[in-house]
Amino acid sequence: MLSKTLQDAINEQMKHEIESAYLYLAMSAYCESKNLPGMATWLRIQWQEELSHAMKLFAYMNARGGRAVLKAIDQPPADFASPREIFGQVLKHEQKVTAMINKLYETATKEGDYATQVELQWFITEQVEEEKNATEILQQMEMAGEGGISLMMMDRQLGARAAKG
Repeated sequence: MLSKTLQDAINEQMKHEIESAYLYLAMSAYCESKNLPGMATWLRIQWQEELSHAMKLFAYMNARGGRAVLKAIDQPPADFASPREIFGQVLKHEQKVTAMINKLYETATKEGDYATQVELQWFITEQVEEEKNATEILQQMEMAGEGGISLMMMDRQLGARAAKG
């Protein structure tokens, strides 16, 4: 059985995972409106991943006898200055999520809940990958520049990457 402290913390993390999904879907909508279908697709796949992370926590909560309680989420922004700004926000957001997962792991450690520590190891590993991907995309965008053929090539590259999963 999960402690009340861990139930509250996991419910809060579920909220953040759903907020992440909502943010990425808003970014995808923006990219679609700017005729950047590859970036939009990549961001929609991120949206799906974030929802799957929330559901992983939801299933874990239920498996451990806890109770998932859904919390209100804020509306994400609808407008962005540029694709580079979007992916800069993606990186900052993933770094924020990493810090939240680390804090959740610390809570599980303080509570002496070894099963939750093991479960959270998957999320820790996932965050390394998320930050790496966001960093690579942002660095490539910075090298390529903001517009023209470079932007079209980045859009195509992200669309191809997304198609692979």
